[in-house]
Amino acid sequence: MDFTLGAEEVVRRIKQLQSSGSSISKKQVKQNDPELMRNALFYFPSWEHAIKNADQI
Repeated sequence: MDFTLGAEEVVRRIKQLQSSGSSISKKQVKQNDPELMRNALFYFPSWEHAIKNADQI
């Protein structure tokens, strides 16, 4: 599998979704941005961990 985003890019894109008011629910992101979801789950144990990591930065 090809992972095109680094961990920092995953966090940046999650923060971008949050700031634009877009849904960050797992289902919506999986549907709208499968690349982000694949990469997030590669670098973090779960989608929730990726979101928490984005909130801390």
